[in-house]
Order: sequence, then structure tokens, then C-alpha cells
Amino acid sequence: MDAFFVAVEVGDDPTLANRPVVVGGAGPRGVVAAASYEARAFGVSSAMPSASARRLCPHAVFLPGRHARYREVSAELHAILVEVTPLVEGVSLDEAFLDVTGALRRLGDRRSIAVALRERVQGQLGLWCSVGVAPRKLTAKLASEAAKPRASRQGVRRGSGVVVVEPGEELGFLHAHPVEALWGVGPVTLARLQRRGVRTIGDVAALPEAALVGVVGAALGRSLHARSWALTDDPVVPDAQPRSVSHEETFAVDHRDRSVLDREVLRLADGVAGRLRRAGLAGRRVQLKVRFADFRTITRSATCPEPMDDAATLAQVGRELLASVDVTPGVRLLGVGVSQLSDGSCIQLRLDDGGRAARTRAGAAIEEVRRRFGDAAIGPASLVAGGQRSDQR
Repeated sequence: MDAFFVAVEVGDDPTLANRPVVVGGAGPRGVVAAASYEARAFGVSSAMPSASARRLCPHAVFLPGRHARYREVSAELHAILVEVTPLVEGVSLDEAFLDVTGALRRLGDRRSIAVALRERVQGQLGLWCSVGVAPRKLTAKLASEAAKPRASRQGVRRGSGVVVVEPGEELGFLHAHPVEALWGVGPVTLARLQRRGVRTIGDVAALPEAALVGVVGAALGRSLHARSWALTDDPVVPDAQPRSVSHEETFAVDHRDRSVLDREVLRLADGVAGRLRRAGLAGRRVQLKVRFADFRTITRSATCPEPMDDAATLAQVGRELLASVDVTPGVRLLGVGVSQLSDGSCIQLRLDDGGRAARTRAGAAIEEVRRRFGDAAIGPASLVAGGQRSDQR
């Protein structure tokens, strides 16, 4: 999707059309989640501090973001995609891979399917997307980026909307991209490769596999060599179960008060528990992430005997983990996550845990209230401060 969060906001408020719009935290430590192409023309980009975005584009409209609304539109998008093919692998709220091999006879050639899909999304949702078509997921991803609009100081240039990379063209298309576009190349690997003069994926392909292994290690070296020659065959995995569910918050001021941090753990746990229940998942491993004022970051984790999906249990474990952390340097960011996920409908109820069934029923009731009346309609009483829920999700 093209500037998805912003596009949803513009769809709901057409007065924002053709204006620089930024979605993200508005505080001194806020981060840009999405920017319209008009804002990108001034240098604003995702993951940039909001303060920097304001300096670059002071006349932009800054919005806090409505993630429940984005999830709602994302579900409508997914419903359109699965009518094209059941083989849809969601990557995020605004991105997915589709395997259309089985739809070619029914819907036409690859480009026809891509054009029709793009027009259908725009017709039903009022939003534009960019579609890349290629034999492999990485190449298709890069093709979709090539199809997107471009923003510069001269203005916004519309993209082609659809880019098709045929099998015989794949290597030429792939090798022209910078090496950091290759999956598996993070900052450390990028630095190692650049020291060897590697700048493009074509440069990676030109290295003997043994030399690549010597630079980045055996497993990654073999993987990068295969990807640079388009030798991988990553299948589209429909409805892939996430490996973890987490939520983190950067605070406007550093917190040293343990009671405040305990409430924040509960608030984060409440959000994670809701996402687990909506996905029909439960997890055993709880992880706490703490970033201090000096940007030093630590994690603590614990494994529960049984999978859980309720905020009370998650918050209890999170607080126990926090109790082992010295918070006197000041906590800048706090995060709570759950992994080792399994089917939430198969939670084993124990005879010595009489409250578990009640918490499960309560969790289901909370989700029904939120489904009907919004995320802010109900929450833990201890998050109420001065008659208002302390809820920044």
C-alpha cells in the first residue's frame, strides 16, 4: 500500500488530500510512523524522530495515529486479496505476498492480474497500492518498490503502479539494487561487505561463495550467495503464525518511579493480551525490554508453565521481571512481548487454578466490548488517572 496510514487518514478526511501529513508520536520523543509523499518531498521519512520531521516540514499536519482503524482497513484489504488467490501471506498491515500461479488460467496473465488487483483495491477502499510481479518474493518486493510514487523537492512523481519482472530479466533487475536491499544484510553485515568493496547485489553475486562465507559466516554467506543469483524458492505461506506479539512505548520523560513503570507494564500487557486474543493465540515466554536514558537496552525473560493470553498474568510476570532491573538511571522505553505461541483455543485449564477460567471469560468479554465500542471503551481500573484512562495505544 502507498503511505497506508496517511492514505487511510486522507480517505476519512478528504481535506488532508495533497497536503504534507505525518502520522506518529507528537511528543519530543515521538517517531514518524508514516508520511505522505508531500511530506517526504521535504525529507520526512518513517522512523524519523517527530521533532526532526517538524523542523523539516513545520507546516505539515501531524496526527497521532489510529491503529484500530488501520487494522480495520487492513482486514478489508486482506478480504480482497484472498478472492484473487487463497495463497496470501500477510507481511504487515499494508503489505502481502500472493502466489497467483493457480489463478493465471482464471484471471489472465501476471500483469493483467496485477493491474486488476490494483484497480479493485482503489475502487473498493479508495486507496492506491503498488504491485510487483516476479518469480520470487524478494524480486517481487523490490519490483513493488520500483512501482511506487517518488517524492523530491521538485514534487511528487506518480509511479507506474505495476512493475513486472519476467524470469529472464530477474538477475539484471536484482543485481542493479544496492546490497542492503538483499534480505539478511543488516548494518553489521553491510559494513563488512562494504569494506570488501561490495556495493550492489551484483557485487555479491560476483564474489565466490567461499569468499562470501569468509566475510559473513557460513550460513549467511551461503544464503546471500543463493539470493544474489535468484536461486532461492521461498514459498508464499498463507496465514503464517507470528513468532511473537509485542508492544513497546517510548516515554516523553524518563521514568524512575517503580509504581509508574508497573502501571506501564500493565498497560502494555493489556495491549499485547488483546492482540493475542484477537489472533486466537497464547504464549508461554514473556519478555521485558528496557531502554535507559543513555540508550543502553536490556531484556529480561521468563517462561510460564502454560500458555496464557490474559493481561493479568502477563502483567504479573512482566512486573516480576521489572523488579530485577535497577531503574534509577531512568527508563526511556519499556516493552512487553510474548513468544512461544500456540493455539489460544487449546489452553489447558488446571484444577488448582480456579481463577483462570474466569480470566478467560473476562478476556473474551473485554474483546467483545472493544469490538463494538472501540479500544478505549474498557481497560484495567489501575490505569485510570484523574478520571481519565491513561491509554496511549
